[in-house]
Order: sequence, then C-alpha cells, then structure tokens
Amino acid sequence: MQTNDNLKFMLCGDSISRGVIYDEIKKKYVILEENFVSILQQSINGIVFNSARFGNTILKAIGRLPQDLEKNNPDVVLIEFGGNDCDFNWENIADNPEGIHLPNTDYNIFQDKLKETISGLNSRGVIPVLLTIPPIDADRYFNWVSKNNITSAERILRWLGSVSKIYWWQERYNSAILSIAQVTKTRWIDIRSAFLSYPDFTKFLCADGIHPNRLGHELIADKIMEYIKTNYKYLIKNELI
Repeated sequence: MQTNDNLKFMLCGDSISRGVIYDEIKKKYVILEENFVSILQQSINGIVFNSARFGNTILKAIGRLPQDLEKNNPDVVLIEFGGNDCDFNWENIADNPEGIHLPNTDYNIFQDKLKETISGLNSRGVIPVLLTIPPIDADRYFNWVSKNNITSAERILRWLGSVSKIYWWQERYNSAILSIAQVTKTRWIDIRSAFLSYPDFTKFLCADGIHPNRLGHELIADKIMEYIKTNYKYLIKNELI
C-alpha cells in the first residue's frame, strides 16, 4: 500500500459509476461530465481509474477484472454492483407475464461472486471497498420499464404482484452487500443511507427512477469523500480540508 500522493483508486461498477444519467432535454442517456468519479479525482491528490461500464453486472465485470487490475495496478478498488444484477428483462415479462423470469444475476450467485471478487483483491494486496446501492423509485421505474403503456403495465404488474416489490427486491441485494461486508470484514461506504437521509430521496434520481442525477452524483461524491477523509486524510487537497 502506498502512502503518498500517488495512491491509486479504481472504480469497478456499472452505469452509475460510469456517470450515466438520463438527459430529459435530449431524451437519451448521456455521460455526466461532473459525475462522482470525476469529482473524486478533482478533490484528492491521487489517481482515480474508472473501469465501470454501462450494463455491467458482477458476472460481466469479474471476467475483466484481472485485466483491469494489471492495466491500472490500483491500491484500492471501489466496488459498485447490484443495480443491474437484481434487474429483470421487463420486455420479456410484458410478453409473457405467466412465465418464470429470473434476474440478471441470481441472488445466491451475486453473493458468491461478490465474495470471490473480495477474496481475489485481498490476495493481490488490493483493498476492496464495497458501495451500497442508491435506492430506487419504484413507481417511477415501473412507469419507465412499462414505457407508460397501459397494456404493458398491466401485464408486468400481473407478474410482479405489486409495484412496491421492485423496491423490496433491490433492497434484498443491497442487504446482501452489507452482510458480505460484515462476514468478510470488508470496508464499505453506505451510499444508500446518504439518499435515504432525505425525506424525498427521489429528487436525487433521474426520470427513470434508478440512475442518480447531477445532485445524486454530488451526494455520492460527498459520501465517498467522508470515507477518504477518515482513512486517507493526507490525500485531500488543501482547499477542501
């Protein structure tokens, strides 16, 4: 572990860490230039690599992780997964609401692969730090995946049972992250609580109900900076101390 300004961080995650937001003016997903990773890079003396990719699940990322580690040689890896892992193919559900539909990553497999990732990093002398998942706005997300189509919404709801189940299901994966952090004695940053500390956390989310917006990214950056101030205060740039 380095103890100088060249300490290297790497983000391993999905579109949230990539900085993807939904631009309501352009009506499409774009990369937010002032995303939480770029804010982090500007706020500390050190190097921040971003290996996050749009659509990433832990299964997709774990295969590329050795290559990313060789390329960037980080000291600390911030791990942000779960949002895509717990998600479903909603179009398939709308087409066949009576069928059996599985999440992108099975719950038990998600736990196993997260533990495997932590173990692999520890064995290389790299510090893993888990990030919890920002909460989802179930109503807004339900409207998004059903594309505000009455027929699709009815068919998805027939399979789902209740819109609130979307929040519960995502919370289950988030709880797994917390449990694994405790069992493996892995450091973690509670991003979720930063959102839920506000009575209306939805103001930090995009129109799709799942991606943090500009304010959400600032919130995540603040939470990670709290962690860095506690553990690596010497990295904080003077004007931010």
